[in-house]
Amino acid sequence: MEHQVFLPAPAEQLRTALADQARVARAIPGLQQDAGAEPITGRLKLRVGGHSVTYRGTAHVTPREDGGYAIDADATEARGTGSVKLALTLRLTDTEGGCTVTAEGTADATGRITELPAETVTTAATRMLNRFLETLAANGDEQQTPPADADTDADSDAGAESDAGTPHPSVFDTEVPPPSLDRDFPDTDEPPAEAAHARRTMIGRSAEEVDHAPPRGRYAPVPAPQTVAGSTVLRWAAPAAALALASAIVVGRALRRRR
Repeated sequence: MEHQVFLPAPAEQLRTALADQARVARAIPGLQQDAGAEPITGRLKLRVGGHSVTYRGTAHVTPREDGGYAIDADATEARGTGSVKLALTLRLTDTEGGCTVTAEGTADATGRITELPAETVTTAATRMLNRFLETLAANGDEQQTPPADADTDADSDAGAESDAGTPHPSVFDTEVPPPSLDRDFPDTDEPPAEAAHARRTMIGRSAEEVDHAPPRGRYAPVPAPQTVAGSTVLRWAAPAAALALASAIVVGRALRRRR
């Protein structure tokens, strides 16, 4: 393949970025680096059309005598037996407003990638190369540009050193005003109703009120059903009245027979 990309960054800046393996690894889109391994080692998911193939491998970037850089990569499919070997050469040329990167190389592949259309694979590889170079140039620009708040931090440090000998008032030296509810009341020994209400609102009810006050709301106890219990007089009055009524009936019948 042969491909050219214009980048709005000087060629020297891009050469500095390509010389740093860690920055190259961070610029590869979708690369998941392996912990404790070489900088450009890990897993890479390549999207080709509506398909995706995940590779695991290693890449190396080495400078060439002509001022270019060679990228050699070797990877195998994470789920399969296919493999890819890439040999890419990057030549950097200064142009007005930036530089032009010319990429030339070859790739040998086996496995799932060979079953996809060649034009689709070439489009996916070109898009990935463009993103890689653009990210690499942007990261190099961030490395060379100092942060905007660097001067502010320096000024703040200088101000802190100049004020080191000046004593600052402590928070413990601040006078605390007396509470308004603890003042003396000249007329009576007890505070007025407003102060008592404020105390009850802030402090809460007294221990005696809490102990004797029944719970309210959903936790209030359910009163037991009331039972009507007759007194001793009522218990004896009913049989006596019944006996008197029966006696009157018997006497009445007896008097009727004598007549």
